Amino acid sequence: MGTVRAPSGLGKAGRALWRDLMAEYGLNPVEAAILVQVCRCVDRLEAIEVELAGMPLVVAGSTGQPRCNPLLAEQRAQARVLESLCRALAIPLPSEDVGRRRSPSAREAAVQRWHGGVA
Repeated sequence: MGTVRAPSGLGKAGRALWRDLMAEYGLNPVEAAILVQVCRCVDRLEAIEVELAGMPLVVAGSTGQPRCNPLLAEQRAQARVLESLCRALAIPLPSEDVGRRRSPSAREAAVQRWHGGVA
């Protein structure tokens, strides 16, 4: 079976992640749908990084007061979404190096096979 092609609309980072994870894990259709969201989130985080690279971290607020760049809050929010989606798939976060893990469906199949459904 060949590699499943990355969905259209993904950026460079999202496509690379899609290829890597689809080659590493056997994902069912629901897990693949979650992976699409993971890849989109990675693309958004990369775009935020690019934007922040050329901007100050402290900007002027509506009345001229110093405040954090609003992209920092969005970056934190996207990082939380990414973490949640990765945990749903039981895959390591992009920053983790924990070796190979099974997808949730593969893990469930192993439990069924080896323990008669008792985890």
